Amino acid sequence: MSAPLPSLPVTFRPTRTRAVLYLVGLAQLAALTAIGVALPKLSGGERISFVFTGLLVFAVLLLLARPKVVARQEGVTVVNLTTRRELAWAQVLRVNLRQGDAWVHLDLADGTSLPAMGIQPGIARQQAIRDARALRDLAELHGTGGPATA
Repeated sequence: MSAPLPSLPVTFRPTRTRAVLYLVGLAQLAALTAIGVALPKLSGGERISFVFTGLLVFAVLLLLARPKVVARQEGVTVVNLTTRRELAWAQVLRVNLRQGDAWVHLDLADGTSLPAMGIQPGIARQQAIRDARALRDLAELHGTGGPATA
């Protein structure tokens, strides 16, 4: 028996992974800032470079926390690291999350496959499986997709 479909709009994202990335980012920023301030023999420029490096690493970690998949009545929005793609439901033929996959892949009507990094098993495998199944069920309900693997 499958779980009830989520109501639209719904956003799928790797919540635990995001929390870890935010915490690590803040911790390293605080550590590099503290080191830059605490070391007595550093010049002003060197202190600023410590803080700048911390901000740069934090920005990269925020970018890694960006992926999400938003399902709406009109279709699906896939936000990956640096790209965002809007899809109508009819474009999504299949939602795949196979053993060993790092994230969900969407098989599209144009014959291509689109990674959907917003659903990834990483440190929350069971949640990713539930999210992939929910997205698959939504695609089957709203689009023209056939049976999927999740």
